[in-house]
Amino acid sequence: MDRPRVFVTRSDAPDSAIELLRTKCDVTILQGDTSTSEEVLQALPGHDAVLIVGHLNVNSEFLNTAGPNLKVVSTLSAGYDHLDVPEIKRRGIKVGHTPNVLSAAVAEIAILLTLSAARRSHEGRLKIDEGKVLKSYNWLLGQELRNSTVGIVGLGNIGQAILKRLLSFEVNTFLYTGHSEKKAGKDLGAKFVSLDELLAQSDFVIAVTPLTNETRGLFNDTTFGKMKRTAVFVNVGRGQVVDTDALVRALKNHTIFAAGLDVTDPEPLPVDHELLKLPNIVLLPHLGSATVKTRNDMGIVAAQNILNGLSGKPLVYEL
Repeated sequence: MDRPRVFVTRSDAPDSAIELLRTKCDVTILQGDTSTSEEVLQALPGHDAVLIVGHLNVNSEFLNTAGPNLKVVSTLSAGYDHLDVPEIKRRGIKVGHTPNVLSAAVAEIAILLTLSAARRSHEGRLKIDEGKVLKSYNWLLGQELRNSTVGIVGLGNIGQAILKRLLSFEVNTFLYTGHSEKKAGKDLGAKFVSLDELLAQSDFVIAVTPLTNETRGLFNDTTFGKMKRTAVFVNVGRGQVVDTDALVRALKNHTIFAAGLDVTDPEPLPVDHELLKLPNIVLLPHLGSATVKTRNDMGIVAAQNILNGLSGKPLVYEL
C-alpha cells in the first residue's frame, strides 16, 4: 500500500518533525528557508498533508492548488491568523497548530522585554556607545516590578506562563482582561477587569493576544492615552494588534514610559523605521519560541498532528 505523501513548505523545518514524518510517510521538502508562495504552489499538488513552516497563507487558492488529496494541514506555530480555518474545515480538511509547547519560551521573552524596557537597557547601551555615561545619582532611573500592578491582555497559556514567572518579582497586583473571567486567573490570584480599568491601573501592560478582527489595532492613540505616563508596554502576541504609528507617538511624546516588542508591524521593520531611532524601546526580531528545545517540541507536535490526521485519529491540537 502506498505511503501518504507529506509536503513540507521550507527546508528549515525541525529535524524532529521530518524524522517523525518519515517513519510513516513519504516526505517532500521544498528547498530553501525563504520559499515564495509561487514556489510552494508549484510543488503542492497531489500531497495528502502539508506541514506549514513560516506564515504562509493557506487560503482558497492554496487549497484549490493542493487538490482533492489534501487531508491535513499542520502549522509550525501557535498562531493561526495565516490560515483560513473556516475554509479549510469547510472542505473537510483537518487543521492543527502547536500551542502550549512554546508557552515557556515566549514567557521568558516577555520577562526579558519587560525588565529590559523598564530598566532602560537599550538607552543605557546607546549612552555607552556615545561615550556619555554619567555619574549622576539620578541618571537613567527606571521602573521596577516590585510592588507594581501588572496587566495581562490575554490570559491564555502564554499569559498564564508569564504571570507564574512574575510571581517571584514581588508584584503587588495582577490584572487581566479578555472575553470572560477564567478559573486559571482566579487560581493564580489575578483579578478580571475591563480593558479600560487594566490600562488605567497597570504599571506594566503585557499584550499576549492573537490577531483577530477584534484585536487588530487594539493598541492605538486612545489606548496608549489611557495608560500611566510611567507605564511599560510589552507585546509578544502579534504585531498588528498595535498601531505602530500610535506607538511611535506615545514613546516620542512620553505618553508612556517605554516599550518592549518581540513582534512588530511591519515585520521585519525597515532599517530606517522610526521605532529603531527611539531610545525608550527594546526590540527583538520575533524570537519568542526560538529555543532549540521549543522548536524541536513544536516540530514533534506539528508532525504528530499530521500522522494522527492521516490515520483518522484526533489531532494533538486541532483548530
